[in-house]
Amino acid sequence: MLQPAYPTPRHKAVVIGGIRHGRRYFFELANLKKAPLAIEAVCRIDAIFAIEREINRHSAAERRAVRQARIAPLVAELESWMKTERVRLSRHAEIAKAIDYMLKRWSAFTRFLDDGRICLTNNAAERALRGIALGRRSWLFAGSDRGGERAAAIYTLIATAKLNDINPQARLADVHARIADHPASRLHELLPWNWKLLRAQPAAA
Repeated sequence: MLQPAYPTPRHKAVVIGGIRHGRRYFFELANLKKAPLAIEAVCRIDAIFAIEREINRHSAAERRAVRQARIAPLVAELESWMKTERVRLSRHAEIAKAIDYMLKRWSAFTRFLDDGRICLTNNAAERALRGIALGRRSWLFAGSDRGGERAAAIYTLIATAKLNDINPQARLADVHARIADHPASRLHELLPWNWKLLRAQPAAA
């Protein structure tokens, strides 16, 4: 029989990805028709996502304001409901494991309420990693741990540029040409979002 797979400690990083990961375990149980409580949990979480879809393309400040006004009360109700139901369940119940997974990581799951820049999911990050997953056999030949760390750093630079609608090659070439003479106190100007503005200034002038 299919069982929902709960992350082990080595999967801890996915918590940053948002509340959708917690929803997934409830959804698997609801789909298997194993726990009426799982269906209730999915409905409560989906109500949160319904509001979030309304503000998808709004500014970070606008998203935070809506989250505080409309989503925060739903999140508080969800937490209270899960705690109430949890005390009635055996620790061996699959639904109990799903509830525990969320409650133990509650501060991480709810961080989005106080920061409009944070997404409820890490779908964008997972999509960015697909290329690495497809080329995982190549990474067997990084040569050393240090080589793997350098490859990860380069991938971070490229992915961050893409997320800011910047041509990675153009930015890396420009930064490489500038950085030797660039004041250390102004290195923040070369961060992708600042570099984009810096490049736009001569054009505007």
